Amino acid sequence: MAGSTRPFAPFEFLIAWRYLRARRAEGGVSVMTWISLVGITLGVMALVATLAVRAGFRDELVRTILGANAHVTVFSEFHPSPDGGETATIAGYDALAARIAALPGVLRASPKISGFGMLTYGDRSNVAEVYGVPVSELKALPTFRDAPKALGNIDDFGKPVSAGGGIAIGAGIARTLGVVPGDEVRLISPNGAKTAFGTSPRVNAYRVVYIFSAGRADIDDARIYMPFAEAQSYFNREGVADEIAVFLKNPEDLAGVEPAILAAAGEGHYLWTWKDASGSYLNALSIEDDVMFVILSLIVLIATMNITSGLVMLVKNKGRDIGILRTMGLSQGSILRIFFLCGAFTGVIGTVCGVILGCLIAWNIDPIMASINWLTGGGAWDPSIRGIYRLPARLQPWDVSKAAALALVLSFIVTILPARRAARMNPVEALRYE
Repeated sequence: MAGSTRPFAPFEFLIAWRYLRARRAEGGVSVMTWISLVGITLGVMALVATLAVRAGFRDELVRTILGANAHVTVFSEFHPSPDGGETATIAGYDALAARIAALPGVLRASPKISGFGMLTYGDRSNVAEVYGVPVSELKALPTFRDAPKALGNIDDFGKPVSAGGGIAIGAGIARTLGVVPGDEVRLISPNGAKTAFGTSPRVNAYRVVYIFSAGRADIDDARIYMPFAEAQSYFNREGVADEIAVFLKNPEDLAGVEPAILAAAGEGHYLWTWKDASGSYLNALSIEDDVMFVILSLIVLIATMNITSGLVMLVKNKGRDIGILRTMGLSQGSILRIFFLCGAFTGVIGTVCGVILGCLIAWNIDPIMASINWLTGGGAWDPSIRGIYRLPARLQPWDVSKAAALALVLSFIVTILPARRAARMNPVEALRYE
């Protein structure tokens, strides 16, 4: 029989399954099996859910970065200005933007004015980062295009100030100042008109026509947009731009586009990409992902070690059965495979249950976080700390496969030692006291 038995024959599966369904007299084995099963399930569930949340967090963060910021920004080096000083502005911005926009891989390019000011309304004030952009550029930004939480009419942004046009401000600034569309705010800049007595602050009144939410607290709390021509006048940039904002068809493909953009910009220009601005933070997230995977892998390892304890008890209780099976002609390999299957069944069932529960948590992360936020009084998700307003989850096949493979491999490994102990048991010794 030993010579004709093929590995993992049906009777080996049948015997292993019956051993796992221990009788009441062998309750200790049954309890250890359940402990192993629950431990592996919880470990895999935590691993799958954590990987999904981390992937979703990174995607949401990158989406908000790319949705409200240029993928590549072209700056000019300092050069002599007409007034005898030095400036880093770009004079031929329309021609430069057109050359860059014509490059393969570039979606669009437009000039931009950037500066800072103090936005006031009544007795309230807020420091603001001011971007002067063409109206077509503002409408093309993914964050602002068809934004569900926006207030006001974005079309009014393109109108002249004298014709009822105005500025767009972030939801955080609007909330701080208590502003709604139609209200008039004052923008104060220290770099105003130059007089014989020096530079006097510039104070202009603007109507708020659009309130946006970019999905990131740091943008909503500090950023305002004004028409490009108005920004040129306000910041004394007549005839020039501060930078060229470039948007790519594939923002991840910076290496393939940067050389062409730099060549089109010409000497005296340099580039700053979205990865230069946020790369260190994204790298920190990647390191944190690796650390979390290692920590949760240790939890899965500890859970699988319970399989070893259960199998050792099972081998001890089944000594008489092992002796009988060996005298019936079963080989050491068959005994090893039977007890290996006992541990493998526990690992497979626990892994499958853990993957299912982890996926359910990932798919329902919003109501789960809402419940936690309610139980903690609203402090579980502070956007001022995490930057984004919601905790998304993204299930990736690779992450799920990685978690499942880890649990299965560990479960199979820890069963080998007790299974080998059972296979090497001497049938004479096993039946001596029976």
